[in-house]
Amino acid sequence: MKPVFDFLIKLIILSVILWVVIWYGLAPGTVDQRSVFFAWGIIVANSLVGYLMFEYAFDKDSSVFTKVVFGGLAARLLILMGLVAWIIVKNIAVVNDFVLSFFAFYCIYVIVEILAYQKKNKQKKNVA
Repeated sequence: MKPVFDFLIKLIILSVILWVVIWYGLAPGTVDQRSVFFAWGIIVANSLVGYLMFEYAFDKDSSVFTKVVFGGLAARLLILMGLVAWIIVKNIAVVNDFVLSFFAFYCIYVIVEILAYQKKNKQKKNVA
């Protein structure tokens, strides 16, 4: 369970750093923080679900691993597209701020997710 804890700690630290930059680094009123918060929440949930799916499938058979990880990726992307479309159609957030922060958060958190995958693989090789 330690790799999951490490991943959660990294998500929390990254999130705190990003929110400090958003709150204090940007001029007040230039960005709709509610829209940024929606984008951040969706992406953090996506990254967490993705890593938990990886953890579940890690020691499984190759075919199960592939189905869970890549099938889960496809399902998560479809859900993300649906959420983004719903938020835009319902005018829940300022579109420009939401979409730009969504893509920025996605790029950042995918990197963290991939690094966590690599660390987990490296730990398995060190044990073997």
